[in-house]
Amino acid sequence: MNISQLETLITISKTMSFRKAGELLNLTQPAVSAQIKSLEEEFKTVLVDRSQPVTLTDRGQVFVEHAEHILRIVDEMKQRLSDLDQTPQGHIRLGTTTSIAIQILPRVLSYFQDQFPNIKTTIQSMASSQIYHGVENSLIDIGIGYLIERNPNVNSSILFYDSFELVVSPQHPLAKQNKAGMEVLGHTPLIMLTQDTVGRRFADEVMRKHNIDPQVIMQLSSSEEIKRMVEINMGAGILSKQSVSKELRNGSLQIVPIPELEVSHPVGVIYKSGRYVSSAMRQFLSDLKGMPENQFISSE
Repeated sequence: MNISQLETLITISKTMSFRKAGELLNLTQPAVSAQIKSLEEEFKTVLVDRSQPVTLTDRGQVFVEHAEHILRIVDEMKQRLSDLDQTPQGHIRLGTTTSIAIQILPRVLSYFQDQFPNIKTTIQSMASSQIYHGVENSLIDIGIGYLIERNPNVNSSILFYDSFELVVSPQHPLAKQNKAGMEVLGHTPLIMLTQDTVGRRFADEVMRKHNIDPQVIMQLSSSEEIKRMVEINMGAGILSKQSVSKELRNGSLQIVPIPELEVSHPVGVIYKSGRYVSSAMRQFLSDLKGMPENQFISSE
């Protein structure tokens, strides 16, 4: 058995075709067939049902699960070996919220990739609660989000602090007020984030404490969607101050201060404790933690 045979079987399981697998692996169809036959003879079992479309047998499914695990181990071995040359390189899977991906990461990644062109990054947008799950289960390497829980399987470090604010269009009646009380949330149509987000859970908790029954007219999954709706005066929104920094500067949105909402929330970097940290991850974490807070916070 060799690595090439494992890769071939995994590719067949995905393409359901010897021919397509060969095209992807740059092998002839006879070479693909020979590799699978060799595996089957070595393990004295049938791994592939060769009827059309090609599928794996039950034993083939079990074999592929272990083959994928073996290839992950091989990839980690290659990464560790490449680290020995002291040149940070590799691939980092980042998980972060939509607002952070749009407002903060472009500045950070632009600097980082100029300095370390051999390190590539993939960004996945998700809620902060999903970031913890992704890090803990190795679905992402590093998360950047609100630090919302203590988890012994996860390390975290604060990068900056954010707050949530009531934001409105300049045409909204509340735009004329320099300050407002919590009671306005009970009779103002609100466009809110979904309930799996930190901002929504925080807003709901504060309103519950003050016996406010909010008028939620719309729920949207991202800050960007809410900002567009608030800009055309469909309602007011409760959003991260950082996520609206651009709109505050250009005057398309404005904050209506409500003291009860003005609570600092730590935003930080999250990564799995105890896992191997590649040179790429090590360099990225070092750079992030070393950046001053004003690198993340937009000036208004």
